[in-house]
Amino acid sequence: AIARVASAPAADHDRAGENHYDVASAFIKSMRASDVQAALYYLARQLEAGEDAMFVARRVVIFACEDVGLADPQALVVANAAMQATAGIGMPEAVYPLSEAVIYCATAPKSNGTKAYFAAAEAMKRHPGAQVPMFIRNAPTPLMKELGYHQGYQYDHDLPDHFAGQQCLPDELLGSEFYKPGGFGHEKEIAKRLEWWQARRKDRKVGG
Repeated sequence: AIARVASAPAADHDRAGENHYDVASAFIKSMRASDVQAALYYLARQLEAGEDAMFVARRVVIFACEDVGLADPQALVVANAAMQATAGIGMPEAVYPLSEAVIYCATAPKSNGTKAYFAAAEAMKRHPGAQVPMFIRNAPTPLMKELGYHQGYQYDHDLPDHFAGQQCLPDELLGSEFYKPGGFGHEKEIAKRLEWWQARRKDRKVGG
């Protein structure tokens, strides 16, 4: 697909002008829309017009994290490998790893769950002085141990199901839900695990 587009005359693409950003935007939005044909077209349009291949590669890595995320964690592996290959072999052969990464990302299940970071950051700003629970604080000195640091901590792997269910968030943020898995790809499995852990937290809280 890339070879056919690459044989055509180079498209107008001013790397410092508006068209540069229009094409880059269309490239990302095409992958997000799962339109692999359009994504390949805009990939070729950038590269054949002389766009820096590493600029494109970095955009694909960001996309793999931001728009595919944990729906398919392998997308980041593929995108990062393509970026490394692009840095190692350069153009024109870099069209192959870049095409592979673009096809993979465009056809992968999508999730923007990694934006959970920004919800957590907002919570931090609302409660800048929230205290780390004593039992998960580090206690490298005898004085800290006397003050209760690390006291009551349960090592999760000592339990049969490798899960103690202790409260790790500060009291002010108890019940916060920053990350909510989507319903596609690997996130379906993550959702099942989160439900399993939440049920056991409730059971152990009720049981004392």
